[in-house]
Amino acid sequence: MVLFLALLVAGIALVAIGAAVDGVLYLMSVGVLLLIADLLYLAARSIWRSTRRPAR
Repeated sequence: MVLFLALLVAGIALVAIGAAVDGVLYLMSVGVLLLIADLLYLAARSIWRSTRRPAR
């Protein structure tokens, strides 16, 4: 969960810097890609966890 939160904060910071400063639009695009990757990581982790639990 720490990795998820660290990537989330980094992605939001990159988007904010990329939107605020002229000429660094690539930072905003990297931030958006990082946020998408973070959400995919969270989804994959939740799917992986749910399939490993034995039924009671």
